[in-house]
Amino acid sequence: MKLLTKITKPILLPHWSQDLFLIIPRIVCGYLLAFNFGAAKFGMPWSPADNNLGFFEVAFWFPNDVAEYGGIFALAPAFFAWMGAFAEAVGGLLLLFGFQTRIASFLVMATMLVAMFMQQYKEGLWMMLPAMGFLWASMITLILGSGRFGIDYLLTKNK
Repeated sequence: MKLLTKITKPILLPHWSQDLFLIIPRIVCGYLLAFNFGAAKFGMPWSPADNNLGFFEVAFWFPNDVAEYGGIFALAPAFFAWMGAFAEAVGGLLLLFGFQTRIASFLVMATMLVAMFMQQYKEGLWMMLPAMGFLWASMITLILGSGRFGIDYLLTKNK
């Protein structure tokens, strides 16, 4: 239980305005991941109806894309596709609300590193920029946690 509390408890910056400023990338990235990028390939209640996805179902095309990365991804493309889509959709939602922020940040970081170097690298730096943005935002929240403005702070403020 101590480890979970340690992982959950955010680092508070000296002034509340600094924490307020740092929630902007967390909220923007969480929203975009959960409601745009993740919802397009992972069945969530707000996924587009024309994607025809059941709850927690991965889009039919995504495992094929993951298999093209080769190596370990070709051995279990359905698993890695599900994990990547879960990290985007559910991890984005967790970032948005600041709940288990460091765990969600780690999942998003891993997914964005794969997206950058296995999918977008061959397309050039310009195509890597969205994944880089999510990577940098998740690195900040991995270190600091949710700050004062998240569920993690409310759960651990007396501990």
